[in-house]
Amino acid sequence: MLIIETHKEQIIEEQEYWFNTKTGEVEQGKQTLAFYRIGPFKTRGEAEHALETLAKRSSEWKEEEQED
Repeated sequence: MLIIETHKEQIIEEQEYWFNTKTGEVEQGKQTLAFYRIGPFKTRGEAEHALETLAKRSSEWKEEEQED
């Protein structure tokens, strides 16, 4: 049972994409330290735009805080 669940977790991790802030490249699965990873993202394309996504979300959160 444990082996099957571990295998499922591994498959899910391999289907996730991460943006590596140190190299500026997209990685499939957890290849580097968490300190350098942004994600997970469902697609490579989403991960490629990670910095833009973070900037947009940060701006939205800042606007929400100013409204409160």
